[in-house]
Amino acid sequence: MQHPNRESWLNFVAARMAPMFADLGAPLPDRVRIAIGFTSAGRRGKRIGECWDNRCSDDGHFEVFIRPDLAESADTMPMEVAAILGHELVHAAVGIPAGHGKDFRRVAKGIGLEGPMRATTAGPKFRTALAPILAEAGPLPHGRLQTRLGKVDEDETTAPKKQTRRHIKCTCAECGYTARTSRKWLNLAGPPHCPVHGAMAVDDADEAGEAEAEEETEEG
Repeated sequence: MQHPNRESWLNFVAARMAPMFADLGAPLPDRVRIAIGFTSAGRRGKRIGECWDNRCSDDGHFEVFIRPDLAESADTMPMEVAAILGHELVHAAVGIPAGHGKDFRRVAKGIGLEGPMRATTAGPKFRTALAPILAEAGPLPHGRLQTRLGKVDEDETTAPKKQTRRHIKCTCAECGYTARTSRKWLNLAGPPHCPVHGAMAVDDADEAGEAEAEEETEEG
């Protein structure tokens, strides 16, 4: 089977997994949305999946997210994604307030997930049950998103650019009042003025650090 997008594939797999949950007395909710996207912790976070309570959704859906930069190979990716999906569906089935406690453990182990409950993996039982489902689902229309520094140039994403320049600190020698401004305005207009004591002194160490940052940017 060829799915037009990742969400179609994920929902197909979830629907085929539903009887596993029903057999454990923990049926899946009717309203569940599943997508591949970064969790609330963002790209730098460690969460590989996340399930939001249906009380957070304006139309009463549980919202499941699976991050797009999973590191496994293409051959193991579908089973890895299915295991993460299974983990998040357990949360939806037993309720978010249950956390990773005994109710979560019972259902997670019941569908074949193993390991620490906060970071489950696919056990033999899960792999055996999912193998025919994944075969029927066909290829997952997804390629790992490369997000690590060194592999992606800043020009290849609309993410905010890394800050390479900073404003220079200026201090009033009389009262300690501080302000920051750029080298450009220091050159054009001079240092800012303290409201009471007039012209402020430029912090030489801060200015040197700003210059080093510029040099690193130019060399890189």
